[in-house]
Amino acid sequence: MIFDAEYYPYSSQRNIVYARNGMVATSNPSASAAGLEILRRGGNAIDAAIAAATTLPVVEPTGTGIGSDNFALIWYRRKLYGLNSSGFAPQSISVAALKERDYDKIPSYGIVPINVPGGPAGWASMNKRFGSLSLEDCMAPAIDYAENGYVVAPNVGRLWGNAFKAYSKYKDSEEFQGWFDTFAPNNRPFKSGEIFRNQDMAGTLRSIAKTDAESFYRGELAERIDEFMMRFDGFLTGDDLASYSPEWIEPISVNYRGYDIWEIPPSGHGITALMALNILKGFQFTERDTVETLHRQIEAMKLSFIDAKEYIADPRYMKVTVEQLLSERYARDRRELITDRALDPKVGDPTYGGTVYFATADREGNMVSMIQSNYRGFGSGIVIPGTGIALHNRGENFSFDEEHPNAIGGGKKPYHTIIPGFLTKDDEAVGPFGVMGGWMQPQGHVQVITNTIDFHMNPQSALDAPRWQWTGGKTIEVEQDIPNHIVMGLRRMGHDIVVQPDPSYMGYGQAIWRDKNGILIGGTEKRTDGMITSW
Repeated sequence: MIFDAEYYPYSSQRNIVYARNGMVATSNPSASAAGLEILRRGGNAIDAAIAAATTLPVVEPTGTGIGSDNFALIWYRRKLYGLNSSGFAPQSISVAALKERDYDKIPSYGIVPINVPGGPAGWASMNKRFGSLSLEDCMAPAIDYAENGYVVAPNVGRLWGNAFKAYSKYKDSEEFQGWFDTFAPNNRPFKSGEIFRNQDMAGTLRSIAKTDAESFYRGELAERIDEFMMRFDGFLTGDDLASYSPEWIEPISVNYRGYDIWEIPPSGHGITALMALNILKGFQFTERDTVETLHRQIEAMKLSFIDAKEYIADPRYMKVTVEQLLSERYARDRRELITDRALDPKVGDPTYGGTVYFATADREGNMVSMIQSNYRGFGSGIVIPGTGIALHNRGENFSFDEEHPNAIGGGKKPYHTIIPGFLTKDDEAVGPFGVMGGWMQPQGHVQVITNTIDFHMNPQSALDAPRWQWTGGKTIEVEQDIPNHIVMGLRRMGHDIVVQPDPSYMGYGQAIWRDKNGILIGGTEKRTDGMITSW
């Protein structure tokens, strides 16, 4: 299938982008330009995705870094592939080990929440399996931006300032000095309109490109990470790095009104969006902007999320299966809990006994949905001196409860919030989509998909539409442009509605659809510096 202009009778054509030969949609103009440069050099959609993925740690370090994790859904020669390039916890870490150091929870920053970074291995693995250019060619734009500089974009500058305030409390801690040397060398954050360049980062990217990421896991960069961790009594070791490799996995899906929506399986929480859609397909929606529509969407999301937080973990430790969570029977049982009053959701029993998202497409039909993250902005606040490697703090997402399936432990992968999405119909690609932003991500996926399929919105309109977010209990945050009569109606149904003035809390998304004639149709996020490049 595939969409055509007549499918979008209610959509604005504002800012929508059409193209024939290729398209790159990212949250940053420089990263989109890097992807397009690679497409025009003869690279495919996978090469363009790698160019964007490696450029974003340079031009949007507020959302991702060289020491990040990533996931991808790759449509290549009419088949969908899944890549899980998230890292595992250091072998020596556990709840008991943290208690011995007088921790009563997993900290947000510092050496403790650092897992093995999977990002560089993901770039190399994608390139080896599907790339048409070398990794050095794909990473050339990123290296150039690091070496020669780029102009900081408006939203990046705002987030850089926020991060500087957050990390300032660690200014006198030696282990954090690398962050200040790299990202605040004059004891202040970089501002929008200023030029940032970093030779250390350029050298690290060049080393990764030349060695197909071997230097990061078993070479000079791995040695520097290991030395730093030993110096500050960290848990991550050179052996942890050397034993890492990304996983090629089978994506999971549900069918929603004739379309297949695809996500990465746990330990990512893409399944949360699929569970919610499974519940929602039992309802019929005729209008988007009604109290009843939003109430049902919110309730389905709450029920799915409360289950996800209870059950999702490294699949080797989960107490239920993906099949049980996505069964039609369980969806029906959860659907029957939805009434005309707001729920305070409870966990069900299905057993019966600072992130960046980007999308690329090429003229051959290949498409990539990819997401990459340091978790909280710049991540752990740890930058390995002389390398520009900002390490993520994804370990914070583990549970401190030893009985929980997501309890922190050596060799385990944590509950992961970053999720790429993909849409197909009748075994044909419609295209990649995603909404970055922590716990907002599956909620954003559900809203973009229902906007697209139920309400016939084009990609740009589906992304522009006002968003909501469940934050716990009966509390729902909504954007200011949701009509007041809907806000009041939801409050009468028992929802605790909070109008959120900051649009960044609602996530940043991108989408590219391919129509029946092979024309690419793109949408990018209005809430950040998003840009589409095409030809």
